[in-house]
Amino acid sequence: MSTLIDNLSLGFSVAFTLHNLGLCFLGCLVGTLIGVLPGIGPIATITMLLPVTFGLPPVGALIMLAGIYYGAQYGGSTTAILVNIPGEVTSVVTTLDGHQMARQGRAGVALGIAALGSFFAGCVATLIIAALAVPLTRLAMLFGPAEYAALMTAGLAFAVVLARGSILKSIAMVLLGLLLATVGNDLETGAERMTFGVASLSDGIDFAVLAMGLFGFAEVMRNLTVDQDRDVAPTTIGRLLPGAADLRQSAMPVLRGTLLGAVLGILPGNGAVLGPFASYALEKKLARDPSRFGRGAIEGVAGPESANNAGAQTSFIPLLTLGIPPNAVMALMVGAMTIHGIVPGPLVMVRNASLFWGVIASMWIGNLMLLVINLPLIGVWVRLLKVPYRLMFPAIVIVCCVGIYSVNNSGGDVFLTAGCAVFGYAASRLGFESAPLLLGFVLGRLLEENLRRALAISRGDLAIFIHRPVSAWLLFTAVVVLVMAVLPSVRTRREEVFVE
Repeated sequence: MSTLIDNLSLGFSVAFTLHNLGLCFLGCLVGTLIGVLPGIGPIATITMLLPVTFGLPPVGALIMLAGIYYGAQYGGSTTAILVNIPGEVTSVVTTLDGHQMARQGRAGVALGIAALGSFFAGCVATLIIAALAVPLTRLAMLFGPAEYAALMTAGLAFAVVLARGSILKSIAMVLLGLLLATVGNDLETGAERMTFGVASLSDGIDFAVLAMGLFGFAEVMRNLTVDQDRDVAPTTIGRLLPGAADLRQSAMPVLRGTLLGAVLGILPGNGAVLGPFASYALEKKLARDPSRFGRGAIEGVAGPESANNAGAQTSFIPLLTLGIPPNAVMALMVGAMTIHGIVPGPLVMVRNASLFWGVIASMWIGNLMLLVINLPLIGVWVRLLKVPYRLMFPAIVIVCCVGIYSVNNSGGDVFLTAGCAVFGYAASRLGFESAPLLLGFVLGRLLEENLRRALAISRGDLAIFIHRPVSAWLLFTAVVVLVMAVLPSVRTRREEVFVE
């Protein structure tokens, strides 16, 4: 316990600097804004802001990017309740009862309980991250090249299983990501590979280029094909603070949603997305009168909103402790870490303790900031919801182009990003999800590096992955989840969960 307190003291001493407080506030504000505005999302926003972080200290950059991610979970509920359009995928369930509450004149209560539940869930999830960090630091000492390679293989297996759509399509995108990661100079010999004589590819495909194309430009292209008419609930917001009866009804759903979301958020793939759906199903099953759900039941807002925020924050656990990104946003975080020269993995807690604990402490501060930001600014968010998307997308494209050009001062990068955007849009139309590709790309170099090291130590003997207990257990886990995914019953249930 004393070690945990000492570590948190270190984290708060880092997070409470004026510079980091400002970046935390900026991240939370931007995150709330992009959560409120449907059609942008944290992935596209973080990719646009990656070039901005180049001039920031690593801890400040991660604090700001983290604030954008969990801030978007807060903002998404505002759109779901007032407009019946989920600002974020995790807010889909909130539309069912939240918008009905708004139509009944209880929009303020719905927004208030969503903010309070998210605040509680965020605080608890942050405590879970802090509590698990020290034991996982000890586990880090057991990891060598073989364990790292097996861990990344397991992470890719989970990403395949928990991604949307076809298993085969997910595997194909992961393999394509791994293939793209090999473009550039060979890790050992320095010889060029798969560059096709293009000099700009000799150093490999830039992470920012691929991410911006797949999630920045492609997101704009997808949204232009969707009807963006927004019918803001024609009711007054009303009081924001829930009454005593509302709090009594919401207390247990908030607690259950927090615990459920925290557990599911750790899962690689779309674990954080599963939390709100699972919470809603659980609350409906436990309710004395299930028919209330879908007609304005406050439990249908409190539970899922707590689950999505808890899941968003515990998804940092595999990233910060093991170096494995559980979803596309965390893959962008890995990219930001590598840009700043930080090798993601268990040893981050030892070699960069101030960064690790500073980011964790900033989450507590960020959750408090989000509570302050969300409730007083409801009127501002309502006005922003009326801005047509056709007026926003040119600004988004310009920001993307300027950002990607500023990475290497190369016009070629802008054209390569455009090519990635066309590919990303076409892939999504054909049912191929881009997130597994990005995860494969991010983990590709690290997987290759550790695989080669392990084989060098064993002199080419693949049995090293079986003889080492941790490595063998991780590979066994990867095989089990892949085998389970192809079982008809599991595959059917998976398709039902991710149906849109």
